[in-house]
Amino acid sequence: MSTKIVITESKELDINSVPDHTQLPESDGTFVKNFQEHHQSILLTDSIKPTLDKIHPDGQYAIGQDCGIYWRLTDPPLRGAEAPDWFYVPHVSPLLDGEVRRSYVL
Repeated sequence: MSTKIVITESKELDINSVPDHTQLPESDGTFVKNFQEHHQSILLTDSIKPTLDKIHPDGQYAIGQDCGIYWRLTDPPLRGAEAPDWFYVPHVSPLLDGEVRRSYVL
């Protein structure tokens, strides 16, 4: 039995700055896997929001539902993203430059 190792060359991205939420795709065109996801996300948000408001009286937290968390620079950008059904990010503004976040960039 032999093992084959394939080494691929990584592609350098010519990027001078990290893109923000307005410059990245907000959808990959795939269908929701569970038609109850939206309702579950609303229920979770509604349930936890009073607690988060106590933890963050300044309102500095973001909740995302089915939108991208960009965690690495890739080409195309969607390869560097995950889109969980629901997520919470403490100590960030829910708005970015006065706009609702379309995604979250680490």
